Amino acid sequence: MSRRLAAVLVLLLLSCSSSRDGLGNPGQPSRAADESSLLERARLLSSLALNEGQSHEMLSELTRVAPARLSGTPAADRAVEWAEASMKRLGLKNVRRERVMVPRWIRGDVASCSMILRDSEEELDIAALGGSIATPEEGISGEVLMVRSFEELRRKASRAEGKIIFFNRPMPRALLNTFLAYRDAVPQRSSGAAEAGRVGGSFALVRSMTTRIDDNPHTGAMSYEDGVPMVPTAAISTADANRLAALITAGRNPVLRIRLDCQSMPDVESANVVGDLPGSSIPEEIVLIGGHLDSWDLGAGAHDDGAGCVHSLEAVRLIQAAGLRPRRTIRVVLFMNEENGLRGGRAYARDHAQELFRHVAAIESDSGGFLPRGFSCNASGARAEAIREIVDELDPLGMGAYIPGGGGADIAPMGPAGVTLLGMVTVSHRYFDYHHSAIDNMDAVNERELALGAAAMAYMASALADANLPPEN
Repeated sequence: MSRRLAAVLVLLLLSCSSSRDGLGNPGQPSRAADESSLLERARLLSSLALNEGQSHEMLSELTRVAPARLSGTPAADRAVEWAEASMKRLGLKNVRRERVMVPRWIRGDVASCSMILRDSEEELDIAALGGSIATPEEGISGEVLMVRSFEELRRKASRAEGKIIFFNRPMPRALLNTFLAYRDAVPQRSSGAAEAGRVGGSFALVRSMTTRIDDNPHTGAMSYEDGVPMVPTAAISTADANRLAALITAGRNPVLRIRLDCQSMPDVESANVVGDLPGSSIPEEIVLIGGHLDSWDLGAGAHDDGAGCVHSLEAVRLIQAAGLRPRRTIRVVLFMNEENGLRGGRAYARDHAQELFRHVAAIESDSGGFLPRGFSCNASGARAEAIREIVDELDPLGMGAYIPGGGGADIAPMGPAGVTLLGMVTVSHRYFDYHHSAIDNMDAVNERELALGAAAMAYMASALADANLPPEN
């Protein structure tokens, strides 16, 4: 049987089917289930998104009302208020805030790095990494030890005492998938301070996580280890990283003087924001869609992850505008604190533990507002094949890639309970140009690409909410 034929047969069975666990009751199928194919559904949603979409307007409003919405800040509080009001305006039911305690890290006003040579001094572009401690008020000065790996640092440990450790391994440019390139390089950022402290370094300076060469440092989360001396840490722009590396390689031996005044405060209360589009016949079963409401505090957080929040909100608007009545409930969850703690994702899985067996699937959008390519999925066996057939219907629209894998950081805590996890996959070449930097703003977002991402989310959520998915085997 072809995948296309199988998908059509699934739709023909919708009107008389029950839920995957026998809990559902027959009901009125959605318009798409009895009047159109999955491909026609995708075309309808894409047309609505491009012709009369509201995703760009929503994202403009979010980034205007609550830019730089790092969890634990007033901007994050405004984002929660915006999300709740937006869900109510879109007609979602049971809209509520679900309490989450989040860390509060304050960047401060000082992030300076002077490079001192025998005959000159110049300023380098740096940004404190999230969670870093401050330097002493007078700063930290020292020579630089440049390494490209933790293994190299350990080999040179005898030279590290009191030095500023400069982690200078670029994201591999040859990799087509920039998320894989990010994965290769990001341990320097997340664990560099601990590794520097372990060998007696005074500071960890990390090359920014981007393939783009410019003057914009990219922040991000880092962590310390119990029993290891804590040292301050910051990211340096790629242009300045190259300049610094060239001087060190040439034997010029620059000295750096760095000052940071960031600090960690006690945890504060925030919230995930949740709203439901009730199912027409099996409302107790859930397809969850969402993104993370918080962002880093250098830019407006347009791509990361304002776009994912807007994809999810616009998806439920498009489903209603198309006249679709999915059988299962589609739940929108805008998570708090993905960037520096993942508290929202963990809280949702914990607080909803008793109903996770009713979550048929969860879909996350956290790859920016770029052109959608398809979906990743952690399913296996017959369920994976059934979901692949649904995704395949997007192929004529250029959005039909099915990629085995995970779904996303915020929905990952639901995985151990057996929830099928999916992630929207976008064309990723430009994502890390903006990621965690001061240029992640509205002017980096293409209106049509953002709209198509919302259409893809609407299609996938509604198709899964209607489908009869076999158990994994």
